[in-house]
Amino acid sequence: MSLRKRIWGWFFFDWASQPYNTLLITFIFAPYVKELMGDGTAAQSVWGFGIGAAGFCIAVLAPILGAISDVSGHRMRWIWVFSAMYVVGAYALWWAVPGDFNLVSTLIFFAIGMIGMEFATIFTNSMLPDLGPREEVGRISGNGWAFGYVGGLVALVLMLALLQENPATGRTMIGIPPILGLDPALREGTRAVGPLTAIWYAVFMVPFFLYVRDPKPAKAPRGAVMAALKGLGGTIRGLPRRPSLFAYLASSMFYRDALNGMYVFGGIYASGVLGWSIMQIGIFGILAIVSGALFAWLGGMADRRFGPKPVIRACILVLSFVAVSIVVISPTSVYFIPVAEGSALPDILFFVMGALIGAAGGVIQSASRTMMVRQADPDRMTEAFGLYALAGKATSFLAPTLIGVTTAISQSQPIGVTPLIALFLIGLALLRWVDPEGDRPCSDAPPA
Repeated sequence: MSLRKRIWGWFFFDWASQPYNTLLITFIFAPYVKELMGDGTAAQSVWGFGIGAAGFCIAVLAPILGAISDVSGHRMRWIWVFSAMYVVGAYALWWAVPGDFNLVSTLIFFAIGMIGMEFATIFTNSMLPDLGPREEVGRISGNGWAFGYVGGLVALVLMLALLQENPATGRTMIGIPPILGLDPALREGTRAVGPLTAIWYAVFMVPFFLYVRDPKPAKAPRGAVMAALKGLGGTIRGLPRRPSLFAYLASSMFYRDALNGMYVFGGIYASGVLGWSIMQIGIFGILAIVSGALFAWLGGMADRRFGPKPVIRACILVLSFVAVSIVVISPTSVYFIPVAEGSALPDILFFVMGALIGAAGGVIQSASRTMMVRQADPDRMTEAFGLYALAGKATSFLAPTLIGVTTAISQSQPIGVTPLIALFLIGLALLRWVDPEGDRPCSDAPPA
């Protein structure tokens, strides 16, 4: 199998899995849940608690699975298992029916799919160093993110144009009834987002499974699981002796959590604060994804030239500005300056914020993946990405839970998202202690 085919096969995981983030977590399904609940504040709070619980499960299990995989091999088997969870969890969201909506079962299936996506990502990310030399990893990672964003964009356009109905008219964005005879009155066009996401993943993972090959693992030795857990324990205890890796995991723990908070609550926030329809949120999503695809590609080139650290720092600054801005943009004022009733300025500025989230979000995720490759032990790469997932999920309950609690206490969606600002700034501060080349001897002073 040629290296070029392996790289393209690996890209297809990003293409196949992106709709879970795009369609379910952010732009289509989360606002639909808010619509079913009828209360933006309550939806934001409950959604936060549900996503936080799923994140806790991911945080606990991710490094364990990674360590076991490094000892026993068989990364592809794990990807098959978690792919099945993705498909089942996503497809089951079809049964979120108006008038018979069960929030608990919906959150359970949503969590199953989300856990499947996150765990499959651990194993596919650990394959990145096998796809090219060190100096090319940033470009490959950026191209993969860009390709994934394009996949998310295509899926979102198909959803808006052919399936999702406007509740007022029963027609899609291009003015036709939902295809396949779906009933607008039962919101079948919108509910089809679950089956579409599941089928999309199943179809577009075919190139991945055809072209990506794991080195044939040796038979796992007796006691491999206990050896893996013992090794993981030693790695975690040894983190203070690897200050750059330790600082990077801590930094990414906070800034990635804040970014995920933006993704999870973006649609609910726009719907509740600005009164946006699902169609407007869909346009917002298209703009963010186009921006994300373009800048993920450009960011990959910047990563190759400057390295991942300055790229990550610049993105955190942009996202911190966005986090402050979305708090002070409302239908009645912009940055504390009153605007005329019915003014389009708040909507326009929020679209700009969406483009910035897409641009900086795509770049920072790609560069973060590259940075993890630089920090990791090459012989324990899956374990390292398990720790990376732990860093991303150890506090993944924190942003949603803080938003849920702050929203519930303040009864205000703008005040409810203010914890994101602090999380970005903590991540930026900790990044100072990260050596872009990883831990090296005699690195006593923090790098600039």
